[in-house]
Amino acid sequence: MTSKKGKKLSNEATLRADALKNRELILSAAEALFLKKGAGVPLEEVAKRAGVGIGTLYRRFPTREALLAATSNERFLSLAQTSRARDADLAPGDAVRAYLEDLAGNTSTYRSLAASIGAVIQCGTPGCHAITAEGHRLLQRGQETGAIRHDVTYEDFIYVVTAICIAIENDRSSKSRIGHLVDLFLNGISVKGSE
Repeated sequence: MTSKKGKKLSNEATLRADALKNRELILSAAEALFLKKGAGVPLEEVAKRAGVGIGTLYRRFPTREALLAATSNERFLSLAQTSRARDADLAPGDAVRAYLEDLAGNTSTYRSLAASIGAVIQCGTPGCHAITAEGHRLLQRGQETGAIRHDVTYEDFIYVVTAICIAIENDRSSKSRIGHLVDLFLNGISVKGSE
């Protein structure tokens, strides 16, 4: 019985190692293909490049959004950390502006990610939790200090980032316009003092 138990534990350890290896292969293949072809690349192509079956891919990542969230996890964590680190140096409105610019820049990493970013950030990865929590924190801080209107929601941030990224998606050279488009959202299009 001990040998069976020992063998079972060995098989489970091997399965876990294989599962981890497959996960890493899938993430690596997905990252390469998403960067090259965009977020809409067929998942069968990701599985083929990773050298795994499509069933293996779906066992690890049940939806495209889950795979996108996993490939974006480190960037999302970095974005939230960067935002928190500069907190003391920026006024609340400026901190929101910087966060939105960073999120839009991150969202435009993969072509076509913008259309599903709202669903992607709800996938529950540590990175998704981190950027969502940071966005809520900045929004609350901005509202408490009067820098952001009280009727603005975090979902509004996501809608704006989605719209900005879709607007620049077909013209990669316009990525430099992200800051300008974020300013339009935050300031509106009227010139202050012109009324």
